[in-house]
Amino acid sequence: MDDNTMKEIEITAAPLALHQLLKFENLVGSGGEAKHVIAAGLVAVNGAVETRKNKKIHAGDVIEFGGQQYRVRIQGDKPNGT
Repeated sequence: MDDNTMKEIEITAAPLALHQLLKFENLVGSGGEAKHVIAAGLVAVNGAVETRKNKKIHAGDVIEFGGQQYRVRIQGDKPNGT
């Protein structure tokens, strides 16, 4: 997947726990669902399957979930190339 099809997630501060990110971005319906999909190995961080719900997510990390990639950035930071 190239950067043109990658979506961006803006967070106000880093680091943020993986399960919180999924919930806050409405990628899952609840915190419980976030914890379930992470434990089931359905989420990858920077290309590696992540099963720790409290994995700290930082600006620049790439999250893969549901067939989509998301690049994390801090709110107000300009994306690369702009």
